[in-house]
Amino acid sequence: MKNISLIINIVLAIAVGVLFFLYFSLKSEIKTVASAPASGSVKDVRIAFVNMDTLYAHYDEYMDLKAQIAEKQKKMENELNNKKSQYERKVMDYQDKVQKGLLLTSERQRIEQQLYADQQNLMRLGESMQNELAEETRVLNNRLGNNIVEFLKEYNKDGKYVYIMSHVFGGNLLYVNDSLDITADVIKGLNEKYRKSRK
Repeated sequence: MKNISLIINIVLAIAVGVLFFLYFSLKSEIKTVASAPASGSVKDVRIAFVNMDTLYAHYDEYMDLKAQIAEKQKKMENELNNKKSQYERKVMDYQDKVQKGLLLTSERQRIEQQLYADQQNLMRLGESMQNELAEETRVLNNRLGNNIVEFLKEYNKDGKYVYIMSHVFGGNLLYVNDSLDITADVIKGLNEKYRKSRK
């Protein structure tokens, strides 16, 4: 983890150095370009944005899929916890028998091997469940993202907007003009489309 952080810091330091060099070495060129007339006006660029935090808070399909994943995760956790409890009972039973001297050496070895195998199976099961849940979450997120993009293509088929951006708190867009916000329209359209698909 420290190596990754160090590498990122080195790359960022190099990038800052390059930008610093370019800024001062190309300053005169920047002034020339800045004074040249622009071929397209900023007023020609039609931009809208979707507040993703608000979208996900009110997008019915997202809420349903989130609940579905949470339910599956809870079932998996319960199953794993039950198996862990069974394993712990076996371990305690084994330890009790060892303390009382009720097992032959060959029985102890056999039980220890079985307990070790059970422990490995539990670890594999936990990893398998975690991977399955992560894959399902990734697929569902991809499906939602695709649904949003496809809806926006349909929504903007008249070419009203050149760019439709996503906005999240703490993201790249530090300030947005509320008149460019199409979140409510997108939520309404996505929810209508989702309701129709469920019928």
